Amino acid sequence: MAVSTRVADRPGFILHSYPYSETSLLVEAFTREHGRMPLIAKGAKRPQSAWRGVLLAFQPLLLSWSGRGDVKTLTGAEWQGGLPMLGGRALACGFYLNELLLKLLAREDAHPGLFDTYRAALDGLAGAADQAACLRRFELRLLSELGYGLSLTHEAESAQPLDPGSRYHYVFERGPMPYSVHGDVARYPEVSGQTLLAMAHEEFANAAVKAEAKALFRALINRMLDRQVLHSRQLLRDLQAFDEPSL
Repeated sequence: MAVSTRVADRPGFILHSYPYSETSLLVEAFTREHGRMPLIAKGAKRPQSAWRGVLLAFQPLLLSWSGRGDVKTLTGAEWQGGLPMLGGRALACGFYLNELLLKLLAREDAHPGLFDTYRAALDGLAGAADQAACLRRFELRLLSELGYGLSLTHEAESAQPLDPGSRYHYVFERGPMPYSVHGDVARYPEVSGQTLLAMAHEEFANAAVKAEAKALFRALINRMLDRQVLHSRQLLRDLQAFDEPSL
Protein backbone atom coordinates (compact mmCIF):
# COMPACT_ATOMS: atom_id res chain seq x y z
CA MET A 1 0.00 0.00 0.00
CA ALA A 2 1.35 3.42 -0.97
CA VAL A 3 2.32 5.60 1.98
CA SER A 4 0.63 8.98 2.24
CA THR A 5 3.07 11.88 2.14
CA ARG A 6 2.77 15.51 3.15
CA VAL A 7 5.25 18.13 1.93
CA ALA A 8 5.13 21.83 2.81
CA ASP A 9 6.62 25.03 1.39
CA ARG A 10 9.05 23.71 -1.20
CA PRO A 11 10.49 26.10 -3.84
CA GLY A 12 9.06 25.41 -7.27
CA PHE A 13 7.84 26.66 -10.63
CA ILE A 14 4.81 25.71 -12.72
CA LEU A 15 5.89 24.21 -16.03
CA HIS A 16 2.44 23.52 -17.47
CA SER A 17 -1.14 22.82 -16.46
CA TYR A 18 -3.84 20.70 -18.06
CA PRO A 19 -7.60 20.35 -17.48
CA TYR A 20 -8.13 17.48 -15.06
CA SER A 21 -11.85 17.65 -14.51
CA GLU A 22 -14.64 20.17 -14.90
CA THR A 23 -13.23 22.24 -12.03
CA SER A 24 -9.63 21.08 -11.47
CA LEU A 25 -6.21 21.25 -13.12
CA LEU A 26 -3.32 18.81 -13.34
CA VAL A 27 -0.24 20.93 -12.71
CA GLU A 28 3.27 19.89 -13.72
CA ALA A 29 5.63 21.58 -11.25
CA PHE A 30 9.43 21.68 -11.16
CA THR A 31 10.61 21.70 -7.55
CA ARG A 32 14.10 22.09 -6.21
CA GLU A 33 14.05 19.17 -3.76
CA HIS A 34 11.63 16.74 -5.45
CA GLY A 35 12.13 17.35 -9.17
CA ARG A 36 9.21 17.32 -11.57
CA MET A 37 5.94 16.74 -9.70
CA PRO A 38 2.40 16.16 -11.06
CA LEU A 39 -0.09 17.84 -8.73
CA ILE A 40 -3.87 18.12 -8.83
CA ALA A 41 -5.11 21.64 -8.09
CA LYS A 42 -8.68 20.93 -7.00
CA GLY A 43 -11.20 23.60 -7.94
CA ALA A 44 -8.57 25.70 -9.73
CA LYS A 45 -10.92 26.35 -12.67
CA ARG A 46 -13.65 27.82 -10.50
CA PRO A 47 -14.02 31.63 -10.82
CA GLN A 48 -13.46 32.20 -7.10
CA SER A 49 -10.58 29.74 -6.69
CA ALA A 50 -7.68 30.84 -4.51
CA TRP A 51 -5.35 29.29 -7.12
CA ARG A 52 -6.31 31.89 -9.76
CA GLY A 53 -3.52 34.38 -10.33
CA VAL A 54 -1.05 32.19 -8.40
CA LEU A 55 -0.43 29.10 -10.55
CA LEU A 56 1.46 31.02 -13.24
CA ALA A 57 4.44 29.83 -15.25
CA PHE A 58 7.85 31.46 -14.74
CA GLN A 59 7.01 32.74 -11.26
CA PRO A 60 8.74 31.43 -8.09
CA LEU A 61 6.36 29.70 -5.69
CA LEU A 62 6.39 27.83 -2.41
CA LEU A 63 4.40 24.67 -3.05
CA SER A 64 2.77 22.22 -0.65
CA TRP A 65 1.15 18.88 -1.44
CA SER A 66 -0.09 15.67 0.11
CA GLY A 67 -1.44 12.27 -0.87
CA ARG A 68 -0.37 8.82 -1.98
CA GLY A 69 0.41 7.41 -5.40
CA ASP A 70 2.12 9.05 -8.35
CA VAL A 71 -0.10 12.14 -8.48
CA LYS A 72 -0.43 14.21 -5.30
CA THR A 73 -2.93 16.91 -4.34
CA LEU A 74 -1.74 20.51 -4.27
CA THR A 75 -2.54 21.98 -0.85
CA GLY A 76 -0.71 25.31 -0.99
CA ALA A 77 0.95 27.72 -3.42
CA GLU A 78 2.47 30.99 -2.25
CA TRP A 79 3.90 33.48 -4.74
CA GLN A 80 7.44 34.57 -3.85
CA GLY A 81 7.86 37.44 -6.31
CA GLY A 82 11.17 38.71 -7.61
CA LEU A 83 10.78 37.84 -11.31
CA PRO A 84 9.15 40.08 -13.93
CA MET A 85 6.61 38.48 -16.24
CA LEU A 86 8.12 37.29 -19.51
CA GLY A 87 6.80 38.67 -22.78
CA GLY A 88 7.42 38.48 -26.52
CA ARG A 89 10.49 36.52 -27.58
CA ALA A 90 11.56 35.99 -23.95
CA LEU A 91 8.23 34.24 -23.34
CA ALA A 92 8.84 31.90 -26.29
CA CYS A 93 12.29 31.13 -24.87
CA GLY A 94 10.72 30.38 -21.49
CA PHE A 95 8.26 27.98 -23.09
CA TYR A 96 11.24 26.24 -24.69
CA LEU A 97 12.94 25.74 -21.32
CA ASN A 98 9.73 24.38 -19.81
CA GLU A 99 9.15 22.02 -22.71
CA LEU A 100 12.66 20.61 -22.41
CA LEU A 101 12.12 19.92 -18.70
CA LEU A 102 8.71 18.32 -19.32
CA LYS A 103 10.00 16.03 -22.05
CA LEU A 104 13.44 15.12 -20.71
CA LEU A 105 13.13 14.98 -16.91
CA ALA A 106 11.74 11.92 -15.16
CA ARG A 107 9.15 12.63 -12.50
CA GLU A 108 10.30 12.89 -8.88
CA ASP A 109 13.98 12.94 -9.85
CA ALA A 110 15.55 15.86 -8.00
CA HIS A 111 18.06 18.12 -9.75
CA PRO A 112 18.68 21.04 -7.38
CA GLY A 113 21.57 22.36 -9.48
CA LEU A 114 19.39 22.35 -12.59
CA PHE A 115 16.61 24.10 -10.65
CA ASP A 116 19.05 26.90 -9.79
CA THR A 117 20.18 27.04 -13.43
CA TYR A 118 16.55 27.31 -14.54
CA ARG A 119 15.94 30.18 -12.12
CA ALA A 120 19.08 31.94 -13.40
CA ALA A 121 17.94 31.46 -17.01
CA LEU A 122 14.57 33.04 -16.22
CA ASP A 123 16.39 35.95 -14.56
CA GLY A 124 18.45 36.41 -17.71
CA LEU A 125 15.48 36.18 -20.06
CA ALA A 126 13.52 38.69 -18.00
CA GLY A 127 16.45 41.13 -17.98
CA ALA A 128 18.71 42.53 -20.63
CA ALA A 129 20.86 39.41 -21.00
CA ASP A 130 21.61 37.81 -24.38
CA GLN A 131 18.65 35.44 -24.75
CA ALA A 132 20.43 33.00 -27.06
CA ALA A 133 23.35 32.75 -24.62
CA CYS A 134 20.88 32.08 -21.77
CA LEU A 135 19.41 29.16 -23.71
CA ARG A 136 22.77 27.70 -24.68
CA ARG A 137 24.02 27.76 -21.06
CA PHE A 138 20.83 26.09 -19.91
CA GLU A 139 21.07 23.39 -22.59
CA LEU A 140 24.71 22.71 -21.68
CA ARG A 141 23.91 22.26 -18.00
CA LEU A 142 20.74 20.28 -18.71
CA LEU A 143 22.70 17.73 -20.75
CA SER A 144 25.28 17.45 -17.97
CA GLU A 145 22.59 16.92 -15.31
CA LEU A 146 21.02 14.17 -17.41
CA GLY A 147 24.32 12.34 -17.73
CA TYR A 148 25.19 13.56 -21.23
CA GLY A 149 27.95 16.01 -20.38
CA LEU A 150 29.81 17.12 -23.49
CA SER A 151 33.52 16.63 -24.15
CA LEU A 152 34.61 20.10 -25.22
CA THR A 153 38.36 20.42 -24.78
CA HIS A 154 40.05 17.28 -26.18
CA GLU A 155 39.72 14.95 -29.16
CA ALA A 156 37.81 11.76 -28.41
CA GLU A 157 40.37 9.23 -29.68
CA SER A 158 43.77 10.89 -29.30
CA ALA A 159 42.96 12.93 -26.17
CA GLN A 160 44.88 15.78 -27.81
CA PRO A 161 43.74 19.31 -26.93
CA LEU A 162 41.36 20.79 -29.48
CA ASP A 163 42.78 23.24 -32.00
CA PRO A 164 40.64 26.42 -32.21
CA GLY A 165 41.45 26.68 -35.93
CA SER A 166 40.46 23.10 -36.80
CA ARG A 167 37.08 21.59 -37.54
CA TYR A 168 35.57 18.48 -36.00
CA HIS A 169 32.64 16.12 -36.18
CA TYR A 170 30.88 15.76 -32.85
CA VAL A 171 30.17 12.06 -32.35
CA PHE A 172 27.41 11.86 -29.75
CA GLU A 173 28.63 8.76 -27.95
CA ARG A 174 32.29 9.82 -27.88
CA GLY A 175 33.03 13.50 -28.47
CA PRO A 176 34.93 15.57 -31.06
CA MET A 177 36.59 13.69 -33.93
CA PRO A 178 38.80 15.24 -36.64
CA TYR A 179 36.75 16.56 -39.54
CA SER A 180 36.54 14.45 -42.70
CA VAL A 181 34.96 15.47 -46.00
CA HIS A 182 33.53 11.94 -46.05
CA GLY A 183 32.05 12.24 -42.57
CA ASP A 184 28.34 11.78 -41.97
CA VAL A 185 27.36 15.38 -41.19
CA ALA A 186 23.70 14.38 -40.88
CA ARG A 187 24.59 12.11 -37.96
CA TYR A 188 27.61 13.94 -36.57
CA PRO A 189 27.43 17.74 -36.80
CA GLU A 190 30.42 19.72 -38.00
CA VAL A 191 31.75 22.24 -35.48
CA SER A 192 34.92 24.27 -35.01
CA GLY A 193 37.42 23.84 -32.22
CA GLN A 194 36.87 27.51 -31.41
CA THR A 195 33.18 26.87 -30.75
CA LEU A 196 33.77 23.80 -28.59
CA LEU A 197 36.37 25.60 -26.46
CA ALA A 198 34.08 28.61 -26.08
CA MET A 199 31.25 26.28 -25.00
CA ALA A 200 33.53 24.77 -22.37
CA HIS A 201 33.76 28.25 -20.80
CA GLU A 202 30.07 29.05 -21.46
CA GLU A 203 31.07 31.95 -23.69
CA PHE A 204 28.55 32.62 -26.45
CA ALA A 205 29.10 36.27 -27.40
CA ASN A 206 30.80 35.50 -30.76
CA ALA A 207 28.22 35.23 -33.57
CA ALA A 208 29.89 32.22 -35.24
CA VAL A 209 30.17 30.40 -31.92
CA LYS A 210 26.54 31.16 -31.15
CA ALA A 211 25.34 29.77 -34.50
CA GLU A 212 27.40 26.58 -34.34
CA ALA A 213 26.52 25.95 -30.70
CA LYS A 214 22.83 26.32 -31.53
CA ALA A 215 23.11 23.75 -34.35
CA LEU A 216 25.05 21.31 -32.18
CA PHE A 217 22.64 21.55 -29.25
CA ARG A 218 19.68 21.12 -31.57
CA ALA A 219 21.15 17.91 -32.99
CA LEU A 220 21.97 16.54 -29.52
CA ILE A 221 18.58 17.41 -28.06
CA ASN A 222 16.70 16.05 -31.06
CA ARG A 223 18.51 12.76 -30.52
CA MET A 224 17.44 12.68 -26.88
CA LEU A 225 13.84 13.60 -27.73
CA ASP A 226 13.58 10.58 -30.04
CA ARG A 227 11.13 12.17 -32.50
CA GLN A 228 9.15 14.10 -29.89
CA VAL A 229 8.21 17.54 -31.24
CA LEU A 230 9.08 20.77 -29.44
CA HIS A 231 6.13 23.07 -30.11
CA SER A 232 8.03 26.05 -28.69
CA ARG A 233 10.38 25.92 -31.69
CA GLN A 234 7.41 26.49 -33.98
CA LEU A 235 6.29 29.34 -31.76
CA LEU A 236 9.62 31.05 -32.27
CA ARG A 237 9.43 30.52 -36.02
CA ASP A 238 6.13 32.38 -35.88
CA LEU A 239 7.99 35.35 -34.38
CA GLN A 240 10.26 35.91 -37.36
CA ALA A 241 9.88 39.66 -37.01
CA PHE A 242 12.53 39.40 -34.30
CA ASP A 243 16.22 39.27 -35.17
CA GLU A 244 18.18 36.02 -34.87
CA PRO A 245 15.94 33.15 -33.69
CA SER A 246 17.21 31.66 -30.45
CA LEU A 247 15.85 28.11 -30.29
